[in-house]
Amino acid sequence: MQVLDSTIANVSLTTIAGNLGVSSDNSTWVITAFAVANGVTVPLTGWLMGRFGVVKTFVVSVTLFTIASFTCGIAWSLTSLVVFRLIQGGVSGPMIPGSQALLISIFPEARRGTALGLWSMTALVGPVAGPILGGYISDNYHWGWIFLINVPIGLICAGASWHFLRSRETPSHPLPIDKIGLFLLAFWVGSLQVVLDLGKNADWFNSPMIVVLSILAAIGFIAWIIWELTDGHPAVDLSLFKNRNFALGTAAFCLGYALFFANNLLLPLWLQQQLGYTATWAGLVSAPSGLVAVICTPLLARLGGKIDMRWLATFSFVAFGFSYWMRAGYTPDTDFIHFTLPLLVQGVAMSVFFLSMVSLSLDGIRPERVPSATGISNFARITGGSFAASLITTFWDRREALHQSRIVDATSLYSPSFTNGVHQLQTLGLNEHQAQGAILRQVVGQAYLLSATDLFWLCGWTSFALIGLVWLARKPAAVNGPVAAD
Repeated sequence: MQVLDSTIANVSLTTIAGNLGVSSDNSTWVITAFAVANGVTVPLTGWLMGRFGVVKTFVVSVTLFTIASFTCGIAWSLTSLVVFRLIQGGVSGPMIPGSQALLISIFPEARRGTALGLWSMTALVGPVAGPILGGYISDNYHWGWIFLINVPIGLICAGASWHFLRSRETPSHPLPIDKIGLFLLAFWVGSLQVVLDLGKNADWFNSPMIVVLSILAAIGFIAWIIWELTDGHPAVDLSLFKNRNFALGTAAFCLGYALFFANNLLLPLWLQQQLGYTATWAGLVSAPSGLVAVICTPLLARLGGKIDMRWLATFSFVAFGFSYWMRAGYTPDTDFIHFTLPLLVQGVAMSVFFLSMVSLSLDGIRPERVPSATGISNFARITGGSFAASLITTFWDRREALHQSRIVDATSLYSPSFTNGVHQLQTLGLNEHQAQGAILRQVVGQAYLLSATDLFWLCGWTSFALIGLVWLARKPAAVNGPVAAD
């Protein structure tokens, strides 16, 4: 449910925006609100499990997530939906690490690798089921059902988990909590996310509000760094970054996932807004990457214990890069099959991306510090994805305006190409104003296409550049058994 809700809304943004009467760029708050809240609460998971026990923390998290899903499904405005998505993302923080911790405690050591391997495959089902379910529901039912489908599943999951697992509850004991550190974390991340989401509509730094929020985000970030480095029980143990592999691996993980998340958001938006795809067909275009990842993960994961993990990471970034470059070849006439081909390559990249990044970043981390390390790694990944979602839509609109101005500059109302185009459309039954409007619509479509291909090229080059971070790290130890995908 948690992974599904990270992807299911991507193809439904256009439908949600139209139903709630807001622009599509404002509707990206639905994605970023969930991601930011989830990222901020992930570091709190270790404290919650130690204070209340793994089973209680997991069951309460699932229950609250289910309630929040219901409120998202009945949201009556964008503001209410964003608030409920913030709550949903916040309470879902312990779900993924909780499920992993329970699997590790339930299964004997000899079977943990198999259990976590199956867990990894179910986590990769999200990118398959999310776009398809989100698209089908948006086209055939009210969009609220993309969240309401969680309710029966969540209730059954919470009830069954408590009934069967409460006897396996872990000991709990009072633990200090870094309240100031968590507040500063939420403050600077939230402030920066608001800047990224509202900046383009508020004319960026020409807006006093954006300037003030940017200054507050910078001050909050510096204060958070100082506090976490000096506090006796920090919410986020930044001293882990002294480990070279952890610092480089986390940076590569964060940036690589940001590119992946941004492209997964941009493609459905472009297909629906400019090419006339329905949400269902946009979801079907996105689905193959997850399907290929599910198939390839158990096959490629076996290589983890046999070859240098840096080679798997390199393979992943190369495949991601070629996937983005293949998208840069899209044209207005590209058919469904050619839209999906780059996603198939992306699926191969996904199959080893999580395995290689987690293995690289956790290499050399002592066992007792692994929970803190995974919390920081997931926080960086999730918040990186939410920031990328805001940035990609901003750059897409800005580059479109640039390309549109260049196309218009190259022609005029009296140029032969324009007048011939108007005349041809008039012969088809359009009047002069309708013909001019149709040509303008084509100009806008071409400008958005050129903007999207610019971004695809940039993402491809960035993906290749990230290989350098991988090879600055030490050779990690071999992996024994699959590593969870999230």
